[in-house]
Amino acid sequence: MVKCIIFDFDGTLADSKDVFISVYNQIAAKNKYRAIEPDTLAYLQTLTINERCRYLKVPVYRIPFLAVEFLNLYKNALQHVKLFEGIREMLQSLHREGFETAIISSNVKSNIELFLKANEIGSITRIYCSRSLFGKDKLIKAFLKKYGMTADQILYVGDELRDIVACKKAGVRVAWVEWGYDIRQAVIDADPDYLLSKPADILSILNAEINSQSQLN
Repeated sequence: MVKCIIFDFDGTLADSKDVFISVYNQIAAKNKYRAIEPDTLAYLQTLTINERCRYLKVPVYRIPFLAVEFLNLYKNALQHVKLFEGIREMLQSLHREGFETAIISSNVKSNIELFLKANEIGSITRIYCSRSLFGKDKLIKAFLKKYGMTADQILYVGDELRDIVACKKAGVRVAWVEWGYDIRQAVIDADPDYLLSKPADILSILNAEINSQSQLN
């Protein structure tokens, strides 16, 4: 039975799309990459990360080097990052019901901590971060090992194809949220365990599982 819900940060809890685009475009202008324009955003959302890099003329090998600058600029714009509607209430409900909550993200821990403090969210106490766009499966496995949990005791909630891929590698269930970065067309073939249209759907999933376990017992 699920005891801990692990959330992605950007695009799942935090509405940071506008900040992401603004920061990226600053870096793109300096490095002569292709900017993200309003009329190309929908197209980019249908692409994988590697395909996006090719379209934007960003060398994939440069991403780790650009990440430091990106995250520093992101921090300076943190006041413009907001909680998605319904997230606060969902987190409060999970806390009341006794579920543990955590974050695994490719953002940096200090940015996330500042955001949670500014939004008066104290129920999330475990934050795991990696600057690698493709290393979440390792973080998930490290999380399980550190806290002595098994894969069936967690549910990962994210908004991108790479979240689903990482969870499949780690052997944990994953719920994809439609209010984030990637669109359904980009993730459906990856077969997430759940498709969520609003934050409260997470509670419905957990309640259904509890009821199912009760009937078995």
